[in-house]
Amino acid sequence: MSTPTLGTRRALPILSPGQVSGMRQELADVIEYRKSGLSLNWIVGCPLDCGYCVRHLFENFEMKVPRRLLSDEDAVIRLIGHRYFRPHKTPIQLLNRATDPMLPAVKPHLFNVLRLLDGQGLTNHVLVITRWRVTPEDCAVLNSFTHLRLTVLVTHSHIQDERIEPVDSTIAATSLRTLYQHADRYRTILYWRPIVPGLNDSAADIERAHDLSQHAHATVFTGLFFRDEIAAYYQAHGLAMPYQDTARRKILPAAAEQRILAAIGQDASWGALFRKTSCGVAYAHGEADYNGHYGIRELCDICPPQQIAKCQAAWVKPDLTAVTQEARGLGASGPIEVNDRAIVVEGLDEPPRYYLQHGFGYQCHDRAKPHHHRQHGRAPIGWTAENGTPAA
Repeated sequence: MSTPTLGTRRALPILSPGQVSGMRQELADVIEYRKSGLSLNWIVGCPLDCGYCVRHLFENFEMKVPRRLLSDEDAVIRLIGHRYFRPHKTPIQLLNRATDPMLPAVKPHLFNVLRLLDGQGLTNHVLVITRWRVTPEDCAVLNSFTHLRLTVLVTHSHIQDERIEPVDSTIAATSLRTLYQHADRYRTILYWRPIVPGLNDSAADIERAHDLSQHAHATVFTGLFFRDEIAAYYQAHGLAMPYQDTARRKILPAAAEQRILAAIGQDASWGALFRKTSCGVAYAHGEADYNGHYGIRELCDICPPQQIAKCQAAWVKPDLTAVTQEARGLGASGPIEVNDRAIVVEGLDEPPRYYLQHGFGYQCHDRAKPHHHRQHGRAPIGWTAENGTPAA
């Protein structure tokens, strides 16, 4: 594998083994399997200071200067050699956990890794998430990759409290417009998040998102990760708590979602709107959802009819024997079920479940952590069960 050039920009230094060993193990592990893909995070450190950032979970929020954990070449070798990586199939995420990939010091390394992956003829989906500046020159680089199915998701929330989000949201809005204007081989998505009731869900906020949806191939909206570590940061900085409780999953109360959907209504001038990231990515590339969300039919009620038909045609209930064989090989214990919504297993944590999900194109759930009707994949905060009681 040849070493790509960084041009005239100096390469980011690589942390020493001693520095890496002093980090949280989750941060030092450069590959993590997430629902939207196998996530490669070989660079850590970010100066953007968004108060709700997941960097709080890894105890590196104070690491402001980006540094590499390993070289770009080694990062690619580790990714394609990972036990869960399937060429042309496994979706990939780059630098979505501990930095912003479009920071000036980071993006040459992002481009290097994209070039290395593309040079191997891989056609995997690759997701890049940013809220920083993207230039027409950057777009030319992004258009130069001929094999990868590349999607750039631009995070835009318009939260006005600078203690929570000090980054001016007009930066992301400008980047979105630039990306959409110059898109050829890649696709771009308005990542409308995190939506927090009372902070950025007013009529004006919704209208702003409507305007931006005209400059994206799709829009995905979602709520806030509010974990204990993030709540502690809010408390230490005197910030109003958005919710009384924290949760493992993203929080987007039912009333907030309904207010957004009611405002949108049947307005045909809105771009395609989705609840799930993979749904928006698949639509933007003219494909069926690779996460098999069609099995969770209530998620589809806002999707374009032609996309529903495409997902329906691709959605095939897998054979129980084949699922059982693969799940047992991954360490599943207890009964294994394939119902009309999902594969249901016991004894598997998230990475092997996502491996099964992406392999079969069918949802894969943990029996101990059920996905309730309409609340699918969201925290119970702000939701009620079918009988009107608080959701479990």
